[in-house]
Amino acid sequence: MNYKINELFETIQGEGSFTGQPSIFIRLQGCPVGCSWCDTKHTWNIELDDQVSPDIMLAKKAETSQWSSFTVAEIFALVQEKHFQAKHIVITGGEPCMVDLTPLCQLFEQQGYSTQIETSGTFEIITTEKCWVTVSPKINMRGGYKILASAMSRANEIKHPIATEQHVDDLKALLALHKVENTAIYLQPISQKKRATELAIATCIANNWRLSIQVHKYIGIE
Repeated sequence: MNYKINELFETIQGEGSFTGQPSIFIRLQGCPVGCSWCDTKHTWNIELDDQVSPDIMLAKKAETSQWSSFTVAEIFALVQEKHFQAKHIVITGGEPCMVDLTPLCQLFEQQGYSTQIETSGTFEIITTEKCWVTVSPKINMRGGYKILASAMSRANEIKHPIATEQHVDDLKALLALHKVENTAIYLQPISQKKRATELAIATCIANNWRLSIQVHKYIGIE
């Protein structure tokens, strides 16, 4: 199968359990969830007019909605061609779980890589058993998609963006609904705002949760 890729680059993972891990990010095109504070809105729509050659997609110097189509073998070949040193693959978006990610994760895992998916939890997560799944539950977003029980049970970590007490209450209700007990919970202040950060810190301490502060944005890398 083919994957619609908006970006492919090597960097440092700045969020969640793998913070600090050298990683190869594969950003897929397409997401109907409609999160108001999304920082990758250029990946939402899949327009045929935005399909470009792999060379043009890889040469982009700014965020655009342009994407290119790759087979699994072509993605792996590209990673080798780029001589990336990282051995951790992060598949993100957009909403990567709109498609079956098993073939992609399987090939990289067979070649000695670890894999990770970052998803909103609104689509069935189809991947390998070894893949680390980060669910960032997007509750009551404009697209009207519900958080799936199957996504919550598959999550290796739950990473929740917050800015207000209501966001915290929404998360607690979601965790109770799906009886989440032994999964690592991360709170991520939206847009690194002071008030959101203070709320996240206080809430993490009160609930023995963890803080995710988007390190890549603080140090100015992708």
